[in-house]
Formats: sequence, C-alpha cells, structure tokens
Amino acid sequence: VQLQASGGGLVQAGGSLRLSCAASGRTFSSYIMAWFRQAPGKEREFVGIRWSGGSTNYADTVKGRFAISRDNAKNTVYLQMNSLKPEDSAVYYCAALIGSGTYYLADSYGYWGQGTLVTVSS
Repeated sequence: VQLQASGGGLVQAGGSLRLSCAASGRTFSSYIMAWFRQAPGKEREFVGIRWSGGSTNYADTVKGRFAISRDNAKNTVYLQMNSLKPEDSAVYYCAALIGSGTYYLADSYGYWGQGTLVTVSS
C-alpha cells in the first residue's frame, strides 16, 4: 500500500488542523492505521492508532485533543488535531501496522506516508 499524507501547515496555538492520509490499493480497509510524529532532533513518536473495530489509542500527550477517523470508501484516514500547542510542532506521518507488533513502536509499521509538517506558533 502507498500512503500520502497532507494537510499540514502553520497554525496558532489553540487552533485546529485536520491531516489526511490517502492510501492506494484495494486492501486499505484491512490495514490498521496509525499516526506518528517527529520533531527536529527527536525520535519518531507514536500519536495514535485506530483499530479495525473502531477503537483508538492515543499518546498521553495528545489524548483528549486529537482524534483519528477513517473513511474506507475514500481509502483515507484522518487525524483531527484540536487545541494545538507549540510542542505539537513536528512532521506527522501516517503508517500501516504490519503483523502483530507493538503498536506504539515505529518498527512495527511496514508502510509509511511521506510526512506532512505541522508548525504551531505561540
């Protein structure tokens, strides 16, 4: 599967953005999708995941502010980000989980989008 992330940009603290991740391939609905982010000089970190049944898990740093949804008809997964903070600034990546790896570890993901930059100004 090929993933294409978009929707990043510059936003003021307290604002909102919605990221999109469009996937190619007829089997998109079978993939468990997640979002990660990477700030300059830091390791890529888990943001959230949406399981096949619709349940979600989020990093504590974004819980209550971010939400993942998906539209299988459009082969797209979304990351709604509200109440943004300067520390949310990073390149955001969507990824497809492969096998039964640990969901919050980047090594568990076999497919990655190219990343979209989010900058939150104070």
